[in-house]
Amino acid sequence: MATRPKLAAVSSAAHESRVPPEERMYLEIYDAIMEHRLPAGTKLTEQALGGIYGMARHNVRKVLTKLAADGLVDLEPNRGAFIASPGEQEAHDMFELRQTLEQLVMQKVATNATAADFAMLRDMIAQEREAYMQGNRPLWIRLSADFHIALAKLSGNALLVEMLRRLVSRTTLLISTAETTGQQPCSFDEHLTVVDALEKKNEQRARKAMAHHLDECSHRMLHRPEKRFDLRAALGKPSE
Repeated sequence: MATRPKLAAVSSAAHESRVPPEERMYLEIYDAIMEHRLPAGTKLTEQALGGIYGMARHNVRKVLTKLAADGLVDLEPNRGAFIASPGEQEAHDMFELRQTLEQLVMQKVATNATAADFAMLRDMIAQEREAYMQGNRPLWIRLSADFHIALAKLSGNALLVEMLRRLVSRTTLLISTAETTGQQPCSFDEHLTVVDALEKKNEQRARKAMAHHLDECSHRMLHRPEKRFDLRAALGKPSE
């Protein structure tokens, strides 16, 4: 499963001519999904994507298969590829599993993380806060997901990282791009509480803070309204 480049390098890297066409397509679709420019349930046809990127259908199929491995696309026999749209039961199951896995992350990070690691995590939280305060909700959502992956990497367990990468990506799709009236989803504050506890080597407090955070995340899941959109525009391509 591919490792996603750091966010700061994604935009430029995805457009550099030296990036292979398949990788560029993967990066651009990945970004569009994670930033909710492509809504859950959207059908991705090989013909349409092949036309946008000037690629043969069998190459498009490879990219869709890669996205499916990341949990972002569902491949349905005789129907095609769709942006993953987890149902209520799957959502419950995913957050239940995340609770278990991220508790293990808390244990390992509280023991092994260094001062440099905590500085990196605090910098990520600052970026989350800045994106939110600027009203850039898609970027805030993306950075919020990246924070959990960064924590998992500090565990030193590669398999745990890959399992959480898929779960975090897929649960991110459950968040609506629409704000909820009266609700301020300030996840960066919850992330900061977790990091404060970890840096003080207070594993019990960190576990409790992460459990609370994930519980709040599950309650913030909103129904995604259906809306019309243009595939080319969502992928940042000019109209024909």
